[in-house]
Amino acid sequence: MNQKVLTLFPNSISVQIKREDLIHPFVSGNKFRKLKYNLLQAKEENKETLLTFGGAFSNHIAAVAFAGKEKGFKTIGIIRGDELGSKIAENPTLSFAQNCGMQLEFISREEYRLKSESSFLENLKVKFGSFYHIPEGGTNALAIKGCQEILTEDDAEFDYICCSIGTGGTISGIINSVLPHQKVLGFPALKGDFLKEEIHNFTQNENWEVITEYHFGGYGKVNEALIGFINQFYTENQIPLDPIYTGKMVFGVIDLIKKNYFPAKSKILLIHTGGIQGIQGMNIKLKSKQLPTIDIYV
Repeated sequence: MNQKVLTLFPNSISVQIKREDLIHPFVSGNKFRKLKYNLLQAKEENKETLLTFGGAFSNHIAAVAFAGKEKGFKTIGIIRGDELGSKIAENPTLSFAQNCGMQLEFISREEYRLKSESSFLENLKVKFGSFYHIPEGGTNALAIKGCQEILTEDDAEFDYICCSIGTGGTISGIINSVLPHQKVLGFPALKGDFLKEEIHNFTQNENWEVITEYHFGGYGKVNEALIGFINQFYTENQIPLDPIYTGKMVFGVIDLIKKNYFPAKSKILLIHTGGIQGIQGMNIKLKSKQLPTIDIYV
């Protein structure tokens, strides 16, 4: 795996970024990890169809669509927002998913809140027949198992492991696999403290902390400072960062270094969880608001 050393930092602090985004061109980063054992389980159960949930520019929807096509599954995406049904052509993520063969089902935001209810899932089985259910964001016990493989023996030298948090699956896998001397720092893309409880559902370890100051207003929210940081980071390191997850995490870590959060000589590993496909969609939103855009798209 490509691991890049970033620019030198004060107090002899060293920072490297683990390029999980390079695992696969279309199923990158934590999505590859989360889907690995779920796809094997779906085959074991002789399921022909994968059904999952996501929003307008969901990395997870794009990943499941391509992985399903690659592995021979039919795929169904339940999409939050019934108004999006007439806007597929304008949406790069949904267009990509549909071109991969995913059947898109658009539902209201009110209905979408029921996505974890057993009665709602049963109604979907009546409508679509038997399927293998992958939850929104892909987080379940098998996803955690896959994310436990992100770190390797080569990463034992690091004192801090940092990653973004969406549904809590990736960080839970990392927490389960770190060594006793290591601490995991998670940077939520969402507002609120509820993610701590979600993480506790998947790990018994306590060597982690959630840093809540860098969500930039909540999920999918960005500002000119973050966009400028992402563009400058790419100029300096030739590494693209997505604005929803990894961009906020890297911004947060570098800001904490400036604020002397980390002891001198700390060795920090940043986990790049992918999500680069979402830059196209974000730029559409930024242009509509006449804001600066992200200069890179890979």
